[in-house]
Amino acid sequence: MAYDLSNKLVVAVSSRALFDLEEENKIFEEKGLDDYYKYQLENESKPLKKGTGYRLIENLLKINTYFSSEDKQVEVIILSKNNAAISLRITNAINESKLDIIRSGWTSGNDLSTYLKAFKVDLFLSANDADVINAIKGGVAAAKILQSHEGVHNCLGDQVRVAFDGDAVLFSEASELVYKEHGLEAFIEHEKSNKDNPMEKGPFAKFLLTISTIQQKFKDKESPIRTALVTARSAPTHERVIKTLNAWGVRVDEAFFLGGSDKYEVLEAFGADIFFDDQDVHLSLSSSVVPSAKVIHESIEEFNK
Repeated sequence: MAYDLSNKLVVAVSSRALFDLEEENKIFEEKGLDDYYKYQLENESKPLKKGTGYRLIENLLKINTYFSSEDKQVEVIILSKNNAAISLRITNAINESKLDIIRSGWTSGNDLSTYLKAFKVDLFLSANDADVINAIKGGVAAAKILQSHEGVHNCLGDQVRVAFDGDAVLFSEASELVYKEHGLEAFIEHEKSNKDNPMEKGPFAKFLLTISTIQQKFKDKESPIRTALVTARSAPTHERVIKTLNAWGVRVDEAFFLGGSDKYEVLEAFGADIFFDDQDVHLSLSSSVVPSAKVIHESIEEFNK
């Protein structure tokens, strides 16, 4: 019988998201593909440092220790634009790190996002803007992993801690566009008048719902996953957020309505293994204290031009 991925939390991660391959990427950008391949082959046994996504992946895989091998909840798949010939350096690093990752895809430069549906992927982490945008267009939660300071790779514990921004991440970007087009007062009035109307789901809503399904298996003991909403909203616009989550039948373990103040200290205190946001103003600070990833939207990118 074929192994069924449809009832798992499936995370696809690019090799640059899992390991620090920035030096190698610089060789590719400055010297070209042949020199890049040559370097990788010559350094096949050279260890790789942890990348921004490593801490999240390591802790997600620990969830499986609570279940039998037949009932694993999490599957991680490497999807890389490298070719199979130089894949051994990545798989060597995975084996050295004792990460339970057995599935992979190597596309020799082709768009990774086209294979996400085939692997039933719920979350895709990549260092490539185009692949992230294409994945989101295809209905998969995806984010661009940001380079972080080396200290953020140190895991604070075994519990997976995932933090989300609200608008344009968990929720649709409709309210955020009201703010961008008409200002704060119009945004507040819009949210007050729509407080009883749940917001549409954003690109990471399904991912949150999938996490919630795993959390429900631990009703009588501490869950190995903890979630947080960290948003610039404040009273009275927070009311619509709470009512939306209730309408979805999902909870977040912690919620912070910061009224536009900096998020990074709250994220550091929470101990996020990953923080998903769509705005550089927050990510530039958060990436210095916790692993962070940008949710890219074409419409929002237009506003930023």
